Amino acid sequence: MTRFGVAVACVVACGLAGRADEPTNAVLRLQAKIEDGKVSFKHVEGQGYLKSMLAELDVPESSQVLVFSKTSFQFEKITPKTPRALYFSDDVYVGYVPGGEVVELSSPDPELGTAFYTFDQKADAPTGFLRHTDSCFRCHNSGRTQNRPGHILRSVFTDRTGAAIGSAGGTLVEPGTPLTDRWGGWYVTGTHGKVQHRGNWVVANTKNPDADDRTPNQNVTDLTDRIPVKAYLTPHSDIVALLVLEHQADVHNRLSRATLTANEAIRHMGMLKADKVDKADHRWASHTRRIELAAEDVVRGLLYTGETKLDDEVKGTSGFAEQFAKRGPADGEGRSLRQFDLKTRLFQYPCSYLIYSKAFDDLPAEVKAVVWKRLNEVLTGRDKSEAFAHLSAADRKAIREILAATKKGLPAEWAK
Repeated sequence: MTRFGVAVACVVACGLAGRADEPTNAVLRLQAKIEDGKVSFKHVEGQGYLKSMLAELDVPESSQVLVFSKTSFQFEKITPKTPRALYFSDDVYVGYVPGGEVVELSSPDPELGTAFYTFDQKADAPTGFLRHTDSCFRCHNSGRTQNRPGHILRSVFTDRTGAAIGSAGGTLVEPGTPLTDRWGGWYVTGTHGKVQHRGNWVVANTKNPDADDRTPNQNVTDLTDRIPVKAYLTPHSDIVALLVLEHQADVHNRLSRATLTANEAIRHMGMLKADKVDKADHRWASHTRRIELAAEDVVRGLLYTGETKLDDEVKGTSGFAEQFAKRGPADGEGRSLRQFDLKTRLFQYPCSYLIYSKAFDDLPAEVKAVVWKRLNEVLTGRDKSEAFAHLSAADRKAIREILAATKKGLPAEWAK
């Protein structure tokens, strides 16, 4: 999100306004429970409603990662001593700044792409989420997100205040971004062997950051000499959680883009038919192509196309990896898409666990049909194109077997 002012354009209370139909995202579902009197948050001095909110959203505290670059609308309170904490689950992201006025949230939404909210941290504030558009969309619906509402993860060079050093540039983190270019402006706890990343680093030589020695910032497992860890729910900014967050944000962005693109094409076809420009059964090739391209983008994200390789083993510090892997589901052999590799790649079976998410299930039927068709072509080996060359025959077989055993609603062709 960008800077937040008192008079924010297009700020809508998501309470009653969101109740006309079934709630469409994790934040609205929680708001509905609040309005129905089924949920109330406990306010804790210092951290406000954070802990209680994470529990209600089923967001693990072990997912905590810390970013100290001033890249949030609460930037005035963010410094290397007071980083912003991010937490996440499969369908919601939560941001917290010590001393901040609000908790920040975002969630994939089948109608909005990605929806952004805040929740007032004052003990006597109304218990409702506020949805934000213009204030967040200046960054989160821009060229950086392919002009669709989405998430942004950046690696920047920061000075001692947490401000980005513009002349040094930065990196928009994508699946293929090498670890050497990641995590500028973030804290990173965990071990990663000989690989040197940009995390834990406040730049001393602002005119030539490359002249700094990064060595003291590598393989860091304790942040107590860098931040007041008691101000946060955990003392960690787990390297495995960071890797999962980056993967997840990328796939959520792809799912959101596909949903919005397909819905636009479908609405346009409907308008042409309503105006009798087209016959009822006619479909323009351009509409079909848009849906196919959107589905292909999702498939490549789900199957980790272009994923950067790990050059050394990665280990976290918070227990996130162990907790995450237990969430399943697993097939009869105990195999799960949440099982980690962490030696040469992120996951043992390279098909995203987000295939079980509501964001995936909410894809328009036209997109989902193409996604399942393409996944089956790749996993059966009929498609051996370069984009999927990273998948061995054993990978494809295992992934298809896991999905056949654990994913509900598979097309009939998956039974063959």
